[in-house]
Amino acid sequence: MYLAYVDESGDDGRDGSQTYTLGCVMVDGSAWAETFDRLIAFRRFVREAFGLRVRDEIKANYLLRNAGPFRDLQNQLSESARFKLYRSCMRIQPKLNLSTFAVVIDKMRANERSGTRPASDIGWEYLLQRLERRASHENTEILLVHDEGDTLTIRKRARKARRAGSAGSAFGTGLLSVPFLRLLDDPVPRRSHESYFLQLADLNAYAAFRRLHPPPSRPVQIVPQNMWDELGSARFRPVRAARHGDPPAIVPGP
Repeated sequence: MYLAYVDESGDDGRDGSQTYTLGCVMVDGSAWAETFDRLIAFRRFVREAFGLRVRDEIKANYLLRNAGPFRDLQNQLSESARFKLYRSCMRIQPKLNLSTFAVVIDKMRANERSGTRPASDIGWEYLLQRLERRASHENTEILLVHDEGDTLTIRKRARKARRAGSAGSAFGTGLLSVPFLRLLDDPVPRRSHESYFLQLADLNAYAAFRRLHPPPSRPVQIVPQNMWDELGSARFRPVRAARHGDPPAIVPGP
């Protein structure tokens, strides 16, 4: 069984952010306790190296803006230090045997192609399709854990996927009905400051966005375009067929 932790980056409105992105971090259920203990050890390293408390929340927005717990540090972290911390959070994931992928929805293109359909609806459809494929191919189950927010809508999307999920046909004949039968129970909402795995999903989501949409030029990049590549073998490549020049484990849409 896998626990799939999902967090978003960007907003769902027609204006605002350029994209709506979902980051997903998957943990082998049989190794969850060991993985969690090793992640706590990593957070103790972060405390010693950067001054953050073990319980402090690490989010992309906080790192970018020196906000949240970073604002309260006695010794403010420089942009270079925040880059190193972000990179450390990427590099630890393959060492923990985590696997991750992201769905990046271009909101302008989504509006042109899907009319009034929310970008979040498209993003969650793509994400649930990929999770269903992994569960089916590996003959296992998945429990979905997501950041607190629109819990009711996410529950409805998951229940719909369980009854009559969809997947693209390999023969170009549109969508096929592929129910997500191995999705366990309803998705579990969690507060991101209470879950290290959700915090990693948030960092991965923003790194995936920047992999497709490079940041403006500046002397020090906290999240440069290649930050996603720091995930190395943690990137779950089967979610998208390999194409020349495409970054692995990022599903663009629509």
